[in-house]
Amino acid sequence: MPTTVSTDDLKRRMHGALDALKHDLAGLRTGRASTALLDPVHVEVYGANMPLNQVATVSTPEARMLSVQVWDRSNVGPVEKAIRSAGLGLNPITDGQMIRLPIPELTEERRKELAKLVGQYAEKARIAVRNVRRDGMDHLKQDEKKHDISEDERKRLEHEVQKLTDDAINEIDEAADAKEKEILGK
Repeated sequence: MPTTVSTDDLKRRMHGALDALKHDLAGLRTGRASTALLDPVHVEVYGANMPLNQVATVSTPEARMLSVQVWDRSNVGPVEKAIRSAGLGLNPITDGQMIRLPIPELTEERRKELAKLVGQYAEKARIAVRNVRRDGMDHLKQDEKKHDISEDERKRLEHEVQKLTDDAINEIDEAADAKEKEILGK
């Protein structure tokens, strides 16, 4: 009888943790303009809390400048307020329906803070991967107790799950190291 745990499912869940990490890392400011920097910004418009990309177009006209083209003139104020209060350290300059966001140079202290944050994001992703591994191992042990799989089959599958875990954690470490180097300018 087949096991209740699928290596494809475990792989998908582990890659979900990696994708979440990459999304978190994309939102960190590195001194270069990136539209992902404004992904966490939500604007209070039309009586609802909406993501910025649903009320404006965000682009990078220059390496150190973001521009936000607000679609509805009445939303310029709320968009500017949301960007200021998002805690990104950006100072919006409003010009009609266009909001310009110059990206300031990062101080050494801020770079170190961001590098620490990268480490925290990576650890959160590693924990998520290890939780998926634990779930997989628990299912295998339950299947063996129910006599759905043999002890040899359980050991073989546990080895497979461990290899998936190691691969996912290596990918997480590589992504975190690359982002840290980018932030620290090495």
